[in-house]
Amino acid sequence: LVIEVAIVRPGPIQGGMVHPYLKRRNGEEPVEFPSAEVAQALQRTCGVPIFQEQVMQLAVLAADFTPGEADQLRRAMAAWKRKGGLGPFHDRLVGRMIEKGYEADYAERIFKQIQGFGEYGFPESHAASFALLVYVSCWIKRHHPDAFLAALLNSQPMGFYAPAQLVRDAREHGVEVRAVDVGVSEWHSTLEPAGGGPLHAVEGSQGVPLHAVEESRGGPLHAVRLGLNRVGGLAEDAALRIVQARATAAFTGAEDLARRARLNAHDLQALAQADALRGIVGGGAPGAASSVASGVASGAPSSAASRSGHRHQAAWAVAGVDTRPTELLRDMRVHEDAAQLAAPSEAEEMLADYRSLGLTLNRHPLALLREQLAAFKVQPAAVLRGYPNGRIARASGLVTHRQRPETAKGTVFVTLEDDTGAVNVIVWPAVADAQRKPLLAARLLTVFGQWQREGEVMHLLAVKLIDHSELLQGLVARSRNFR
Repeated sequence: LVIEVAIVRPGPIQGGMVHPYLKRRNGEEPVEFPSAEVAQALQRTCGVPIFQEQVMQLAVLAADFTPGEADQLRRAMAAWKRKGGLGPFHDRLVGRMIEKGYEADYAERIFKQIQGFGEYGFPESHAASFALLVYVSCWIKRHHPDAFLAALLNSQPMGFYAPAQLVRDAREHGVEVRAVDVGVSEWHSTLEPAGGGPLHAVEGSQGVPLHAVEESRGGPLHAVRLGLNRVGGLAEDAALRIVQARATAAFTGAEDLARRARLNAHDLQALAQADALRGIVGGGAPGAASSVASGVASGAPSSAASRSGHRHQAAWAVAGVDTRPTELLRDMRVHEDAAQLAAPSEAEEMLADYRSLGLTLNRHPLALLREQLAAFKVQPAAVLRGYPNGRIARASGLVTHRQRPETAKGTVFVTLEDDTGAVNVIVWPAVADAQRKPLLAARLLTVFGQWQREGEVMHLLAVKLIDHSELLQGLVARSRNFR
């Protein structure tokens, strides 16, 4: 883990250390040392300098640097772009190595690797600190995936993965995720007793079997209850008032909620659109709104009434709730027939979820688009994982990440997510320049290309990119773009 943390940095990449190390570690290339001094410094990393300490040690052992000169080299590695500090070390390092009998090509290669450290190389102590966090995180994710998900959701915004991806991965590993509900949700996501029968991974899961997780942790997983902080447009102080009011007594309806938690129309609408009022308003039955009809003052319903679905039923029901004292409204109450709204489609429910929560607990959007995408002969991620190296392949998915690191010299890395997993796509500079618009603008991207596989490392080399965002019909699915 320490080596893994250190080697995926611009320094080792620029210095050409990654592939030699991997080939030697896999036994594809012999590990040879030109001298005992070099072996002393580089034996634990297969003859490739990966840590700053190794560079300093190599300079002392193979080029007779004094400790003071080695420290100057360390400082120069950290600031050579700003001060041009590595130049003067070339003749000293290479020249002394040649004088001690090393081949000129080897000495020049070592110096090139040292130059790479000027692009941000890691001290071994720093990498070890990171590796400890990696190990602890992996252990928690493996043995307590329920707590791991809740913690990451409560730490947002952060990291590489969006909440929708975190939730999907947790569900694939057997974690039950429960919807936001004003009757039980706290501000943050929380753990609840599992209950309701055994948990199962979602369809298409490639994760760890649930029984294996439960056996390893010595008991069943908890369910993760999404917090009120997932509701778009709901302020924290309003959510905390809901939690405080609920501690006294359960809410009997939308008006009771509005009165006791001192919520305004905006708060209620946000909760309704997030389906967080299901427990107190009703879940889409023909008379769902009637439970709060007595608390709705006469007036025009909100625009949500024109749309289908129980969350819109709830939105209509709370739109006219008046927050003035009850005694002032006693004579103003009117009784209305319950609004009869059509049941929502799965796509409409999904769209509402993404707009309000940034994720959905229903099926993945790509599961609803398989018929349309079939015309382009795309394969799900789960199928592509079985493809051999070199096979022509096609994939479609939501664009979750785009990366264009400076060290990649114009290459763009894209991650696509479908209902069965993720596909990593590599877009070479020529393809990126020729198809810039779909590459940068697409939310749903279809990629034609060649499947590349080396052991468990798999990706799709892009040849043609197609923007299929219109198939989402307005579904919000923003990618995270990194440089």
